[in-house]
Amino acid sequence: MNAGETQRAPWIVGVSGASGTPYAAAVLRALLGAGEAVDLVVSRAARLTLLDETGISFRDAHWQEDLREWLARGADGKPGTFDVDVSGVRYWSAGDLAAGPSSGSYPAKGMLIVPASTACVAGVALGLSKDLLQRAASVTLKERRPLVVAVREAPLNGQTLRHLVALDDAGASVVPASPAFYAGATHIQDLVDFVAGRVLDAAGVGHGLYRRWKGELGGGTDQ
Repeated sequence: MNAGETQRAPWIVGVSGASGTPYAAAVLRALLGAGEAVDLVVSRAARLTLLDETGISFRDAHWQEDLREWLARGADGKPGTFDVDVSGVRYWSAGDLAAGPSSGSYPAKGMLIVPASTACVAGVALGLSKDLLQRAASVTLKERRPLVVAVREAPLNGQTLRHLVALDDAGASVVPASPAFYAGATHIQDLVDFVAGRVLDAAGVGHGLYRRWKGELGGGTDQ
């Protein structure tokens, strides 16, 4: 890097195989809209979920085209809802354990796992590092960078709850993918954006995805 250049420091976004790919899309759009650089890791299981929920096949060789199609889709499945520039994204294959995010010396602001499956939660809590997503999360914890885990499962059994407590003890922020209604949601996209907004709140990234509570009852009905 030449003198005077600014080192790229992305947010790493990991997408696991839990249901909830619209949450990941909303987080990615908001990060890019805020001018943030993004490193993207999509697990093998997440590819199956994305195909099931959107009909989109996410391919390594055509990831930009597939990502653009995915992020353009609304939470209701309608294509072409959003216009997104994906030039700020760098994609890493989940099987590439030599990728940049696998090392603590790789510059990153932190990591967001959205959605996080219970298998992903367990792998990160136990430090298994079975793929790049889990390895990047372990690196994020050891380097004391922000790690936000948006767990999406119901009900939660005792084992998963213990894994979530372990992640909290390690410094991660656990954000259940649990929409709220006080913000005046009138569309499925509003509910998705609320969860995405809370994930970004936990990471300290500014956004305008939902109406914030102002201490006034009925404020969510003022449209």
